Amino acid sequence: MRLPALTDGRLLRRYKRFLADVELPDGQVITAHCPNTGSMRSCLAEGAPVQLSYHDNPRRKLKWTLERIDMGNGWVGINTILVNSVIAEAIGQGQIAHLPAGDTVQREVRVESPGLEMSRLDFLITGDSGDKVYIEVKNVTLFEDGFLQFPDAVSIRAIKHLHLLQRLAGEGHRAVLLFAINRSEGGCFRPAEQIDPEYAQTLKNAVENGVQLLPIRLIHRQQEIVVGGTLDYRL
Repeated sequence: MRLPALTDGRLLRRYKRFLADVELPDGQVITAHCPNTGSMRSCLAEGAPVQLSYHDNPRRKLKWTLERIDMGNGWVGINTILVNSVIAEAIGQGQIAHLPAGDTVQREVRVESPGLEMSRLDFLITGDSGDKVYIEVKNVTLFEDGFLQFPDAVSIRAIKHLHLLQRLAGEGHRAVLLFAINRSEGGCFRPAEQIDPEYAQTLKNAVENGVQLLPIRLIHRQQEIVVGGTLDYRL
């Protein structure tokens, strides 16, 4: 997926969750929108190189958006809004070997199942035969102790998605949890049990009950983000 024009900068601080102060090459300090709801643990450092996009939209209070940060080993994707578009493009072009291509792909699919709250999953792929593949995508930026991990903060919503995927798998559908690995380090994924032990246990139970876990590397290039290969995982 092509990225908008990017401007280099240096991170000064991130605060109030969605704000980041950045120094531009000319010394100007601007406040950018930080489109990341997580803690950004292990991908946040004062003085780190960043890249931003500029959007001259009169409806926007903040014209700049923080896109990615370099923690010393290449870009880490900060803008979680882009991730599903990267995955959608890759599915459409048949670039994810474990997912079907050329079938009907729906995004933000409303799913209801008895006994569970209504929720939305990121993708539904429907084949010509009517077979359904439900996919939920999670952005992964946490890298600690040699492992890529999720979540970087306690997430009740992520646990709800696991219960829904497990229910769909039990109903005979293919249910996929796709972890979009949005940084270059590491070769193996595991749940962040030290941060959210309930999520880690729920993920193990879901995989044991038919949910497919699919960690996929996202590769950051100069002006684009593309999908790479799959990674190993450990539960």
